[in-house]
Amino acid sequence: MAFDKVKTLHAAEKSLEMGKIPAAIKEYCKIVEAEPDDFTTLNILGDLHVRVGDHEAAISCFRRIGDHYREQDFALKAIAMFKKIDRLRPNDIEIANSLADLYAQQDLVVEARAHYLAVANAHAKSGATQAGLEVLAKIADLDPQNTAVRLKLAEGYLKEGMTNEAAAAFTDSGQSLLARGALDEALDAFSRSLDINPGNHAGLHGLLSAHATRGTADEAAEIIARASSENPDDLELLSMLAGAYVQAEDVAQADAATVALIEKDPSAYLRLVEVARLYLRLDKVDAAAGVVARISERMLDEREDHHLLGLVNELLARDADNVQALRLLVRAYWWQRDVDNLKASLERMAEAAGAAGVTDEERYALTQLTRLVPEDTAYAERLEELGGAAEEAAAEALPEFEPAAGMASESGTAPLAQEFAIESESSPLNGEAEFQWSSIPETTGSQNDTASEMEIERGFSFEGVSEELSGSLDESAGETSDAEEDRRAILRKQELESVDFYISQGYGDIAVDTLDLLERQFGPHPDIDLRRKRLKTGTGAAAIVMEADQPAEASAFEKTADSSVAVDHSKPALPVAEPPTAKLQAIDAGLAEIFEEYRISAEADTARNGDYETHYNLGLAYKEMDLFEEALEEFQIAVRLVSPDDGTPRYLQCCNLLGHCFMQKGVPQLAVKWFNKGLNSPNTSDDERQALRFDLAAAYEQAGDLNQAKNLFTEIYGVNVSYRGVNERLKSLESRMA
Repeated sequence: MAFDKVKTLHAAEKSLEMGKIPAAIKEYCKIVEAEPDDFTTLNILGDLHVRVGDHEAAISCFRRIGDHYREQDFALKAIAMFKKIDRLRPNDIEIANSLADLYAQQDLVVEARAHYLAVANAHAKSGATQAGLEVLAKIADLDPQNTAVRLKLAEGYLKEGMTNEAAAAFTDSGQSLLARGALDEALDAFSRSLDINPGNHAGLHGLLSAHATRGTADEAAEIIARASSENPDDLELLSMLAGAYVQAEDVAQADAATVALIEKDPSAYLRLVEVARLYLRLDKVDAAAGVVARISERMLDEREDHHLLGLVNELLARDADNVQALRLLVRAYWWQRDVDNLKASLERMAEAAGAAGVTDEERYALTQLTRLVPEDTAYAERLEELGGAAEEAAAEALPEFEPAAGMASESGTAPLAQEFAIESESSPLNGEAEFQWSSIPETTGSQNDTASEMEIERGFSFEGVSEELSGSLDESAGETSDAEEDRRAILRKQELESVDFYISQGYGDIAVDTLDLLERQFGPHPDIDLRRKRLKTGTGAAAIVMEADQPAEASAFEKTADSSVAVDHSKPALPVAEPPTAKLQAIDAGLAEIFEEYRISAEADTARNGDYETHYNLGLAYKEMDLFEEALEEFQIAVRLVSPDDGTPRYLQCCNLLGHCFMQKGVPQLAVKWFNKGLNSPNTSDDERQALRFDLAAAYEQAGDLNQAKNLFTEIYGVNVSYRGVNERLKSLESRMA
């Protein structure tokens, strides 16, 4: 026989009306067993378990809901649910740690810190010092700029033999100190890290940055050189060493280290650009040109022609007549098939080589010019004076030039390096092992694949590629858009389920606020409009629907439902677990003292803890779970972060919710205060004022000030006789006052 949820739910509600809670629990258990994902019913079941004193069963229900919210990234709802568990099982390490992680995720530093401290204390008392230190590291992460705490933490790690963690903590401290400009202190922290682990990359990087900022990069280079010699196969150390020599402006060592790096990792060939620029800074243009010449063919092979041109122009900016630099300029324009710039650069090269007396280079330039511009006899005449054409240059195959400057060849491939050889007359290595690109083995499959693709691309048309790319991009954008829309629809559906729950439990104000947030996030939607219609009264009630307390004659079940079948408030409330205040005994005394200061300053930090939306939404989540004390705290923080005249309804919303929470707590005098603040706030609409007056009247009635309540209800009655049953409320009041 199929499970009849409606019938079972009706039986559960009937049992509640009759006060038969165990019978109701039995029926709700059937629903949860048939539909495990019915979290609304599961929450009701948990609350009923609390009412009969079965805390373990209640915790099981609440834990399932909390884990679900956490997995779905509804962190605020998860916090509220774990808070319910924390009330039932105070000082539970696992629950406290879960709450701390969730608070930290929401940037609620004070709350996260308090719960982490509770966990750290528990570990310390049990002698689990390492576990306690790990938790204290999380507290330190909440305030990364507090280097004193981080350094103490590092010392604690060191005493416990946790060397890797100690080195990392010293390095993190050094980075924070470096960011603040405390160079000496930063260097000390980095040195402590390297004393523990000399090959620590992060520590060495930090040390180099600090020394470079202080102008003593040579000292860092010595330390990195030692680490590199001890770890000769560590490419990152070798790369760091090359960079350190560049920072120290030791050009010979920088050149040698960079060449050694490229021999082990050919893909790092562009690191020689740093060396070339260092030569330029030292005004050694010829040496800089020699370095660029060493990598020019590889740069062209990798289609770095524009980068190469930029480097050559840097060389020529320092020495406009440098023949080697002009030869590189010719090579780049030759590769690009840029005939106009090629002729101009050959003319410059011929003129500069002639002025410098470099006959071979002048003959090369003139030979190519006579081939490119045969009608210009001046080139041929000068070439004859020099002894005729250069045989090597004359043997080079002339490429077919594209009409547009800078256009790649039709085949998409560069001329082979053998067609245009550049011989460096001097090497900066001065007799050391000469670096030759042709000796590098081509071992990677990706280069072969690229060559194959280039062969296939011969004869392609830019129009075809453009259309293909356009179509591909459109299709990709469409797929992305569809996926995003699906994700938004799922999130909207989940939040609308929460709205349905608020409506069913009588939380109209929360439902309206949630719908407003949904509309701002996802835009207008029929499902949102449908729920607004359900909330709206037939007489055009306020846009912000502010629910009053249930009338005295409401049924027992209606009263139960209005409180989300929550904990029986007639029983003494369970005490809120306070974080332990004992100092950590098993951890370094200095460290414990630092974190004790955190504890003392936690309350002062509340004002800057999180943002309005986080506190407001967390307050809503607490209110939904009947955690009114916690909800009041969050709404009080939120209201301090806004002002009545900021042009938004946020202040009014906070006043309204604070009033309702104080009503639920049985403190109508404070509810009167907050409803009055909302009523007196500027830019309040007539509908909002009418709703606030009704809630204020209800608060006065609950506080026993029947005259004020009657006056306000009468004022409402004069505007709208059908507003939220005001006629019946007035009759009830008059009978009580008679």
